[in-house]
Amino acid sequence: MAINKVNEKVLLTESHDISKIEPLNWWVGFKNKSLQLLVHHANISEYTPKISYSGVFIEKVHQADSPNYLFIDVIISEDTKAGKFNIVFKHENKASLIQTYELKSRKKPSTDYVGFNSSDAIYLITPDRFANGNIDNDVVESLNEKGINRTDDYARHGGDIKGITDHLDYIENLGFTAIWPCPLLSNNMPQGSYHGYAITDYYQVDSRFGTLEEYKNMSAKLADRGMKLIMDQVANHCGIEHWWMKDLPFKNWINHQAYYEKNKNNWNDAGSITTNHRRTTNQDIYASKIDKENMSVGWFVSAMPDLNQRNPFMATYTIQNSIWWIETLSLGGIRQDTYPYPDKDFMSKWAGEIMNEYPNFSIVGEEWSYNPLLVGYWQDGANNKDGYKSNLKSPMDFPMQRAIVEALNETEAWDKGLIKIYQGLANDFHYTTPKDIMIFTDNHDMSRIFTQLNGDIANTKMALSYISILPRIPQMYYGTEILMNDFDKPGDHGLIRSDFPGGWLNDTVNAFTGKGLNENQKNMQRYVAKLLNYRKNSKAIHEGKTIHFVPENGIYVLFRILENETVIHIMNKNEKPVELDLTKFSEMGLKGKAVKNIITDYEFFWGDNITLNEKGSLVLSTKLN
Repeated sequence: MAINKVNEKVLLTESHDISKIEPLNWWVGFKNKSLQLLVHHANISEYTPKISYSGVFIEKVHQADSPNYLFIDVIISEDTKAGKFNIVFKHENKASLIQTYELKSRKKPSTDYVGFNSSDAIYLITPDRFANGNIDNDVVESLNEKGINRTDDYARHGGDIKGITDHLDYIENLGFTAIWPCPLLSNNMPQGSYHGYAITDYYQVDSRFGTLEEYKNMSAKLADRGMKLIMDQVANHCGIEHWWMKDLPFKNWINHQAYYEKNKNNWNDAGSITTNHRRTTNQDIYASKIDKENMSVGWFVSAMPDLNQRNPFMATYTIQNSIWWIETLSLGGIRQDTYPYPDKDFMSKWAGEIMNEYPNFSIVGEEWSYNPLLVGYWQDGANNKDGYKSNLKSPMDFPMQRAIVEALNETEAWDKGLIKIYQGLANDFHYTTPKDIMIFTDNHDMSRIFTQLNGDIANTKMALSYISILPRIPQMYYGTEILMNDFDKPGDHGLIRSDFPGGWLNDTVNAFTGKGLNENQKNMQRYVAKLLNYRKNSKAIHEGKTIHFVPENGIYVLFRILENETVIHIMNKNEKPVELDLTKFSEMGLKGKAVKNIITDYEFFWGDNITLNEKGSLVLSTKLN
């Protein structure tokens, strides 16, 4: 190891001869003392790595199928001190290569990484479409997709990390306690790179979004406000322009690798190797072997190679990458994309490793299924017949999302309308912990809720108030609070992810300030802010008991109760004034008690009846201050 002695202190001479080493750094003080380094460099397999640093030992060195990789298993003992050291790669006939590596001190213990929970409300953002805080990063000449074009729904528009950070006041004032930006990592794809889900470097922030320091700064600014950063991660697939696609380490690093290698010089479509998207094969006791295999090993699309987590080196790489980002950004949670698509045994291990290290952390997994049996299967603690243990705290409530839309759009009948959400909530007996499930009205992959509800403002308010009162973790998509929609092309992803007005210089409408918004949009902003800022401090909503009553005459009533606080949610689909008999709810013990409308601040005493003058929701509380 190259050293210099200055004033009797040993100083390390840093060298960076190796093309790529990942993780970029690591930390001391983990429960798991093992670290596996991926080393990529021309003919590195001919070299032998050596480490001379107290408490750090090379346990084993693995060669790959490609001569340009080594995988080094390192043990970091409990008493290892943080610091830098050199890894010396020795060769019989060539000069040694030296790579300086750093073990950092951890900023806080694992138990202090507290994830999102039922007290949170999450704001989902498509970063490229939210706000352009730094015009200097709009064009990066070294990347495949250059420049911005706001007239093209599928091009880059210039939103970035600074744009989000600059508007945290706005998000916080709306009552949100956490943000979930779509992926911010490098997407060096020739087209459609704005969405972030075709990652081409798992350790690099996309320079059009900003820098790692800006990402860290955003997390720190959120923490200063008591808010959390949720990172959107993708374990199932990468982008076809990922750096390793030009030199894959193993013959089974990706699924259908032989097919890809044979056809990659004329690669237009993945053809028969795309997934069948039949996610039920994960649970189906009658599923054929070929259907199961096609689901889990098929490529999501032809531009996204399917990663093979059955390769143990890929598995370790993915787990370590998640932990690296948790530590680097002090994350308050992970959202894992396309959760049922990777190898499900790996996903159990992935989530288990994270939750073992960070017992108070949270992970939400995307299972786009409208069947609560399938969603519940993925929640940790589920009594699955096949014995599967997911280690996943929070699945996403697609079944309730669909039920809400159907309930509000349908004409009331015995089996239609509000009964859909009543029965949907009744399915909570199937879930391990309903309050840990993430509920939402819409997201970046489906029509805006205002579009789904056919432009009905009252119904949109009912949808938002309902998800905010349920025993769930609510998530809203940016722009819902100003009635953003995709009426022109319903379901079109580029339009769903439209620019947030005011996020760009010279925008004629500015939703951050209210300039140019119509009265309906301003009213919805105020509504969301009132709703979520009350929710922020409501223990009854966070932790309370839930009681609801069978809908009658187009009215559905639900209560959340904890100690002296009762929150009442009334959904009314009647267009004309209707009288609601409150004696039906006598078991709630509210007779004669003062209640307050949390939206209007109007107070009254709970009596025998109440007149509902218009369609919409009432959110009442016995907590008057």
